[in-house]
Amino acid sequence: MNVIVVILSLILLVTIAYRGFSVILFAPVCALVAMSTCEFSLIPGYTELFMGKAVVYIKSFFPIFLLGAVFGKLMEETGMAASIAKKVLSIMGKDKAILATALACMILTYGGVSMFVCVFAIYPFASAMFREADIPKRLIPAVMVMGVFTLTMDCAPGSPQIQNIIPTVYLGTTTYAAPKLGLICGIILVVISYVYLDWRRKSAIKQGEGYGNHVLNETIIEDNQVLPPWYLSIIPLITVLGINFFLSVIFSWNPDLIEPFKNMNLPLVAKSVKSVISLWSLIIGLVIAILVAAAAGVRYIPKRSSLKAALNAGAIGSLLAIMNTASEVGYGNVIATTPGFLEIADSLLNIGDGMPLFNAAIMVNLLAGVTGSASGGLSIALEIFGQHWIDACTAMGIPVEVLHRIVAMASGGLDSLPHNGGVITILAVCGLTHVESYKDIFAITIFKILVAFFGVALFMITGIV
Repeated sequence: MNVIVVILSLILLVTIAYRGFSVILFAPVCALVAMSTCEFSLIPGYTELFMGKAVVYIKSFFPIFLLGAVFGKLMEETGMAASIAKKVLSIMGKDKAILATALACMILTYGGVSMFVCVFAIYPFASAMFREADIPKRLIPAVMVMGVFTLTMDCAPGSPQIQNIIPTVYLGTTTYAAPKLGLICGIILVVISYVYLDWRRKSAIKQGEGYGNHVLNETIIEDNQVLPPWYLSIIPLITVLGINFFLSVIFSWNPDLIEPFKNMNLPLVAKSVKSVISLWSLIIGLVIAILVAAAAGVRYIPKRSSLKAALNAGAIGSLLAIMNTASEVGYGNVIATTPGFLEIADSLLNIGDGMPLFNAAIMVNLLAGVTGSASGGLSIALEIFGQHWIDACTAMGIPVEVLHRIVAMASGGLDSLPHNGGVITILAVCGLTHVESYKDIFAITIFKILVAFFGVALFMITGIV
């Protein structure tokens, strides 16, 4: 019965999110349903457990959400993101529209631009190229998923995306953990995804299917639109990557920086400087990149907007993103205390007994699927099982950096189920539905799941890090 209640609670949350209701409002409601099987009272369970875990997540990652959203908004309003996208797409041409669109997404996301800004910036150009090449528009969402959810989200070393940041807090690693393993898996994932999507394109052509007759969110690119030059636009992206690398890998941090704050008996103080180096490095990198983007691109901001408006919009937009994810984290941690989940967890921890990397890939995938969030599922998994996996890996001589890369890659698997916020956003921007486009998105999801387990096998066979 306990397991049934947990499953019902999950189905309720997925259904509510899929129908477009706010997770911020309804995640606590679904958590209360799950808590009905627990011994503690519902109201304390909400205020102390649900909110407590949500606040811990906000404390750890709000600066990244805030600065990332502001940076992304600046790149959007100054036209820098559009400039980079336009340059990549024009170089590769309409014959390579699929690869060009994905590559433009990868450049922006690896440079620190959020998935949401990336999609808004690239879609108009992708739509125009797909229309000109007569490639079915229904493939655009899957191509964007290939661009933002694969290599640069959690495989590539140094990625400033939140899925690559979270493991550093729990494992004491850097964003450059297991670089060779991550790059190999990421490149294989991109190649497989491209081969599949190109096959889908060719199949459509053989069947006489073209771009299609669409009226929703169709865009027209203005030839006289003034955009900053691409070589200027890419400087802020290089700034993020360069400063993040220097401060994470080369610079020596004073290990005693946190000690004065520990003596103040403050809540939620980090255990050590090592556990927050990656956060600090990215915070500094984003702040400097924001200043660079503002200085270089302010004159390209259209008259309908302003620098102040861009900064304010980015800051306000970050609140919705962090609160959505924090609510999912709070919900997941409530689920984790229920008798039903403990039964499930005991069974799952026995899967791949003696193979902690394999077990971690399974658990993170499942929790990301449950929450519909890679960052939410990853945080919950590391919060609950992180120390168990660290101890098991240490006992087997497996570097914790490998664990970092495996759990990061696994977080981007089942998280892209239909109720995932990113998937819903991409479809909405493209003016398409799940019925029209989700089949191809799901194919990329399957490849993403398999690549995480391929990474486990590759390390166990070769020992590559």
